[in-house]
Amino acid sequence: MTSQRTRARMVERVRQQGVCDQQVLDVLNSTPRHIFLDEALAHRAYEDSALPIGHNQTLSQPYIVARMTELLLASGPVSRVLELGTGSGYQTAVLSQLVERVYSVERIRSLQEKARQRFGLLKLHNVHLRHADGGMGWPEKGPFDGILSTAAPRQVPKELMEQLAIGGRLVIPVGGDNDQELIVIIRQNDGYEQQIIEKVRFVPLVKGLVR
Repeated sequence: MTSQRTRARMVERVRQQGVCDQQVLDVLNSTPRHIFLDEALAHRAYEDSALPIGHNQTLSQPYIVARMTELLLASGPVSRVLELGTGSGYQTAVLSQLVERVYSVERIRSLQEKARQRFGLLKLHNVHLRHADGGMGWPEKGPFDGILSTAAPRQVPKELMEQLAIGGRLVIPVGGDNDQELIVIIRQNDGYEQQIIEKVRFVPLVKGLVR
């Protein structure tokens, strides 16, 4: 269930769902999603579904990981990306193979440490991790060409918008438990442009650290 053939079938499903960025699809094909799950769930890694990773958090379905990555890269090459919610590290790993540097914030220490081990296993050396409240971002490392959130606030935090570089893109799910939309915000010289992409369902973006 973790074979390259199984992974290729997952990528083909993602393509059929509308993701067309070949670089993103190639990275999905080469990244072993099963190592980002506990052993008991590894056999389900290439299903098109979100899977639990503990602490009421989930590993997003492959389509959503690919779609959000594609949206982040839609304006061209990206250098510095901020990720809110490292989680299992799978989305981080995908991003790190497509951009120069990823700065990833996680509020749950044990998830962060597992992710760090996985990045070492995959020899991903352009990922920088911080144990902090994701809603505030990482202003010391900004501005960012792209920001991606793997959890949904009820409203977009103003602090995140301010950490975007001019021309930068923020890809984020927004809304309550049963009414969320994936949106893209692009910072322009004179303000922000917002695009609503599709209905989604993510865990909520919450405050506070877990050690």
